[in-house]
Amino acid sequence: MGLGAGTDGQLTTGSLQDELSPRFIRSLSAYGPIVSLSCGGAHVIALTPGGRVLTWGRGTSGQLGHGESVSTSQAHIVKELEGFVITHVSAGWNHSGFVSANQTDCFSSETGAIFTCGDGSFGQLGHDDSSSQLYPRQVSYFASKPVQQVACGMRHTLLLLAGNVEKPAYGFGSGKRGQRGISTDKVKLTSLPQITLGLEKIKISSIHAKGDHSSALSGSLYTWGRGFCGALDTYIPCLSDVDFPISKVALGWNHALLLSRQGYLFMLGGDCHGVLSDPQQTPSTADIRDSGSIMTWGWGEHGQLGLGNTIDQTAPQVVGLHPNSACANATPRLYCVSGFSFVLITRI
Repeated sequence: MGLGAGTDGQLTTGSLQDELSPRFIRSLSAYGPIVSLSCGGAHVIALTPGGRVLTWGRGTSGQLGHGESVSTSQAHIVKELEGFVITHVSAGWNHSGFVSANQTDCFSSETGAIFTCGDGSFGQLGHDDSSSQLYPRQVSYFASKPVQQVACGMRHTLLLLAGNVEKPAYGFGSGKRGQRGISTDKVKLTSLPQITLGLEKIKISSIHAKGDHSSALSGSLYTWGRGFCGALDTYIPCLSDVDFPISKVALGWNHALLLSRQGYLFMLGGDCHGVLSDPQQTPSTADIRDSGSIMTWGWGEHGQLGLGNTIDQTAPQVVGLHPNSACANATPRLYCVSGFSFVLITRI
């Protein structure tokens, strides 16, 4: 289900209108079940169980990977990736990243190739230049370094290597706010991947990028990049002073959400807290941990909160889903970005 801003076709409803309440996206059923989504500035990447990739929304920089710089409100298979099983995807503001599970004989490694496309003006595609790409292009720097995950931010990209390697994370693109984590000093642009400092010999389970900040999870939380509300930017990963075990992290454009292993939700950043400040437990959410309900709050100008209006919300509100979607044997997942959201319901 899609909701919020639709002016670039990012809701794939066939129209360019905003949706104030969750609306079923029936057009995707032709491709079978969707296992995961990644939402960028105004485009979306969807992944099927077989590793096929669908994209739609804003494509003016080539971020959809279809060989042209046009937007579309209809989902299309990325044909350039049809010879690969894609396991991980990430949508940035105007660029995209794709990680494959296997490759054909034309590449030197057997697993973990990374492809990027879209806006490359800040070096965020990792091709050692500032050119944009209309088709997914393999990042040759990692031809012999298998990649596990990719995370695309506003104008930067992070990669997590597969396996137990000494130097697991790399960054490229804009580093004006320290979001690449490659130097203790300000380094504006790097179009060639460089090692993210401070994470050496640490077993990283996931990396994240949104806006001008980044994070890595290893059981402990590391954050770097832009500081908010007067907080200083941080140019290399710093261990966050969080005194509870974290199971998941989600970054927004100016805040982060942390899910504890006990199922409680905490927030960093946002309304004058600062991205490296002490986490604040979100009110009201503890009561719905096992109910399968979805709660939203924050900016609501385009209806992206799914509450049927365009009002900002300072406290979590329950989203009213269609009765057929809220079944006991389904797990809803919410993807929220700049002005629009998706609810992905997976039958279990």
